[in-house]
Parts: sequence; C-alpha cells; structure tokens
Amino acid sequence: MMSALPVVIAGAGPAGCLSALYLARQNIPVILLEKHQQLPVDLRASTFHPPSLEMLDSLGIAQAMIAQGLKVQRYQYRDRKNGDVAEFDMNLIADETQFPFRLQLEQYEMTRLAAKELQNYPCAQLLFGHEVVDFEQHQDSVSVKVQTSDGEKILNSCYLLGCDGASSKVRKVAGIGYEGFTYDEKFLVVSTPFPFEQVFDNLSYVNYISDPDEWCVLLRTEKIWRVLWPTDPAETNLDKYLTDDFIQARLQHLHAKAGDYQIGHRTLYNVHQRVAEHYVKGRVILAGDAAHINNPLGGMGMNGGLHDAFNLAEKLTAILKQGADAGALLAQYQRQRKDLAVQFVQQHTIQNKQLMETKDPQLQAKRQQWFMETAADPVKAKAFIMERAMFSSLRESLQQA
Repeated sequence: MMSALPVVIAGAGPAGCLSALYLARQNIPVILLEKHQQLPVDLRASTFHPPSLEMLDSLGIAQAMIAQGLKVQRYQYRDRKNGDVAEFDMNLIADETQFPFRLQLEQYEMTRLAAKELQNYPCAQLLFGHEVVDFEQHQDSVSVKVQTSDGEKILNSCYLLGCDGASSKVRKVAGIGYEGFTYDEKFLVVSTPFPFEQVFDNLSYVNYISDPDEWCVLLRTEKIWRVLWPTDPAETNLDKYLTDDFIQARLQHLHAKAGDYQIGHRTLYNVHQRVAEHYVKGRVILAGDAAHINNPLGGMGMNGGLHDAFNLAEKLTAILKQGADAGALLAQYQRQRKDLAVQFVQQHTIQNKQLMETKDPQLQAKRQQWFMETAADPVKAKAFIMERAMFSSLRESLQQA
C-alpha cells in the first residue's frame, strides 16, 4: 500500500522539478521546496541533450521547451590560430532518437514550465521560501525541519530527496562526503546580444574554440550569445574580471569591432569536480548537483542531474505504488548513477578541459586533427555524437543490475 506521507524534495532546480513532476503524474503526493521566494533566474546550464528531451517529453513539457528554445543540429570544434573547423552533424543520430539536436534553452525556462505543469496535479505542492535545515530519519518516515518566513515547521515525509545543489544542506546534514577537487582557476561567463553568427563564417550555435593563448566556449541560447573563458589562477584581484574594461577587452579579442559590446549578465564562478560519497542514506536520497558536480564543458552536469531524477522517480514509483523492494532498487539507483558520474561524466569533463586548455601547439594541432578526422567519418562521427550526447553511457548504466 502506498504511503500516506508525501515525498519531500529539497530544491526546485531541474532535478527537483523533474522528479516532482514525474511523481505527481503517478498520483504520488509530493512537496517541492524552494528556499527562494521564486524560481531563480540566472546564467546556469542551457544545453539539453537528446536523452533529456526524451525524458522531458514523457512528462509532457519537451514540446513547449522546443517551441521556446533554439534547436542546434551541428556543433563545432574550432582552432582559432589556423581556422580549422571540425563540425559534428547531429542528424547522424536521427535513427536513434526523435530529438537529433541539442536544445539551447536557459534552465530556468524548463523549471518554469515544470512548475506550471505541477499546478495540474492536486497531489503536488510547490512551496517557496521553504529551506530544509535539518531532518530526522525514522523506520518508515523522515521528519524534515524547514525554515520559512513564519519560522520553523516540520514536514513528515516517506522519503526526502536532496536536489538542493552543490552546497546541499540535505547532503551535509546526512553527513555524506563530497569527494573530489576544485580547480584553481575560475570561469567567467558573459552574455551579449551581439550577432556573432553574422561575423564568423559558418558559425554554429555551439562552439569550442581552442587557442594556446586563450581558449573559450561560444554558444547561443534562445535569447543571447554566451562566452566562457578561464581566468588566471594566480590572479588575486578577482574583481577585475567583472569590470567593463576587462570584459570589453576579451570580447574585442574574440572579434574586434567598432564601439563597445552590449554586455548582459556576467558571472565568475568556481569550477568543481566532485561526487558524493553515497547517493542513498536510509530514506534520504541525493540527485543532481547535490550528488555530483563537474566543469560545464560538454553540458553534462544538468543533463546528468535530470537523468538522476528520472531514474530515481521511476524507482520510487515502483517502491511506493507496486511495493517493490526499496533496498534493492535504491542500491541499484546508486550503482547506476554514481558509477556513471565517476566513470563517464567526471572522466570526460576533466578530459574536455585538459584538451581545451593545452598550450602545447603540437598537442593542440594533434587534437584538432583528431576532431577533423572523426567528423569526416560518418561512423566515427555518429559514435562521437552518441557519446557526447550521453546516450552511450546512459544506456550502458541502465544495463547494470
């Protein structure tokens, strides 16, 4: 028999919203908590890979996202010095998925759509200004202490999901270690409405640009262009990176033009590679950034979190509605998702950064040549796209018993 207690989810980011919507569609009572007074609107993830779109489509929001976002069917690895371009055409995986493209859409647009959809389910609540500060586990429940503007209150739940980000309070209260490291340098992300596609020949909407002097990532969302640069780890005056003068100089180095660039958002942030020691501790379960975090090269962080949430919600549905063995299924969740985070996402994002930042011209030329040869071979290119779209690793993980 299904528990009369709701599933409480801390954090209304992509992972929290997806898990809440999945459970609500199964008529499982769910309370989604967001510590802010509204859904955050900021420069975070903006790339949705095809497997994520398949999951979101099964929950009824992918088509609205696609209508609102920017479909990117090709992406490029560019060598700034010699002008070589390796282009990968995602139409090569059209026989694998109905979504053979990357969708560029700010993650807050996805959470807005999910939150709106949740309103259609009486069994679901989204509570703003509610932050988990503590909890106590019992044999069949979790008592969750929540801080609100009206003071503290207790919510009784059958399970508590920690989807509350890299600084997860749920993870910390559970005493779960967050193993890994933080890079010395920070990343600077800047947005601008300048139409780079009009000044660079055959520019795609997602570009990884190598340069021994200064590599960068240039991509477009449905609204703006974003540029990501690394910063100098030896620099002590970090404020300079957010100044107009510094940002204008970097943009002019990317493309020299008359007059200043119009600058939108600017963000300087730490870059981590970390994975939680455990994803499951009793009736407390982690997903998304609370469970793992990595550098953004390749767009695997948020997508990995969405895959966590879908996998977990599927298992909780079997536990709560079908009486499946909770211990066995949650142990499988940890094996499938943690092993994937360690063996694939961490490995590939670390490698992506190492390849981008090399200052050895010979290594960079060799790297670019490999991209060019891979992109030119349809079989190799398809395998590359399947891997970078997270299909290969996801399918392999789901085969784990």
